[in-house]
Amino acid sequence: MTSRKITIVGAGQSGLQLGIGLLGAGFAVTIVSNRTPDQIRNSRVASSQCMFGQALSHERALDLDLWPDAPAVDGISFTIPHPGQAGEKAFSWSHRLDAPAQSIDQRVKMPEFMQVFEDRGGRFVFEDAGLGELERYAAGSDLVLVAAGKGEIARMFERDEARCTYDQPQRALALTYVNGLQPRPDYSAVCFNLIPGVGEYFVFPALTTTGPCEIMVFEGVPGGPMDRWQGLTPAEHLAHSRQILETFLPWEAERARNVELTDDLGVLQGRFAPTVRKPVATLPSGRAVLGLADVVVLNDPITGQGSNNASKCAASYLRSIIAHGDRAFDEEFMRRTFETYWDYARHVAQWTNAMLAPPPEHAVRLLGAAAAHPEIARRFANGFDYPPDFQDWFMDPDKARRYLAEVQGAVPVS
Repeated sequence: MTSRKITIVGAGQSGLQLGIGLLGAGFAVTIVSNRTPDQIRNSRVASSQCMFGQALSHERALDLDLWPDAPAVDGISFTIPHPGQAGEKAFSWSHRLDAPAQSIDQRVKMPEFMQVFEDRGGRFVFEDAGLGELERYAAGSDLVLVAAGKGEIARMFERDEARCTYDQPQRALALTYVNGLQPRPDYSAVCFNLIPGVGEYFVFPALTTTGPCEIMVFEGVPGGPMDRWQGLTPAEHLAHSRQILETFLPWEAERARNVELTDDLGVLQGRFAPTVRKPVATLPSGRAVLGLADVVVLNDPITGQGSNNASKCAASYLRSIIAHGDRAFDEEFMRRTFETYWDYARHVAQWTNAMLAPPPEHAVRLLGAAAAHPEIARRFANGFDYPPDFQDWFMDPDKARRYLAEVQGAVPVS
């Protein structure tokens, strides 16, 4: 049983999951948070956090599946409106996920995870962490991981230009937590609508502080008709959400006819540039700290991978830390640990960044064919759980052509 000391800055999905996993492996773990559980419970919504099967399995492995009766997300549906016929669909299809997904509001989830962490022997420090605090943590710990940070902490981790696709926000983002949305028939799903040139809208069931709800997620092209969120009151935010649906997605507007906000803090708007950062930051003393999850790989939420990446990064880092044994957690270890995770995360970043661009012809052809070929719909739906699969059929035009020909039973034209 090890007594090595690890400090994690940040009490979100990645920090808490990793901390709890490390406690189970015998480490002495301290988590630094700038908010108490009560402050988190009473805060504004932070994300949409729909987690798919593999990410949820990492929680189950740590006995963190605390909401077995929460609303399940059983499938994915995909719709593109007809470009020349207002109010009509160019195509639409749906398919069940192989394993259900789940979304638990962070205001519900993180306080419970914090309690589990304490119950299993973890220690909390509640303070804002700057460079001085990081120096103190590093001096008293065998390893410091940074899972959250703004200002001077965020600037410590250098942008990795070679691995970044964008340097500006690609979407104006908004969340609206609601009650009263009409359920879709057959089974629950992430209902994803792609409006070329305008943006994306998706909606799915979740559990929030007031009980079961639906989360409406809007991704507007900057400067376009969906980029109108700043300065709105909660009531105006809800009204604007409904107006967008009435304008572009009447089938979704019909479902949302009777929606109400779950609470006045159930709305959020913002924007950020997708960014990959170098994983190791050096403090003024020369000591090094390791970035975790969104600190080092921050994706746009268009593909719903944020909380999934956080869980998978925590699981990957946990394996690397345990496998390292009693050796020093030096910079070589830190870089190797990140590269092991990046071998997975690079596929997520590439797919997510591709979805932010106008869809290429081969992608539209595949998505349209999914309406007639359930095996394509199933593969795309389950790609949200394991995005590296998209490399084998969706991301490359030649692979897409061969795959589509194979599904359609034709010989591909060379």
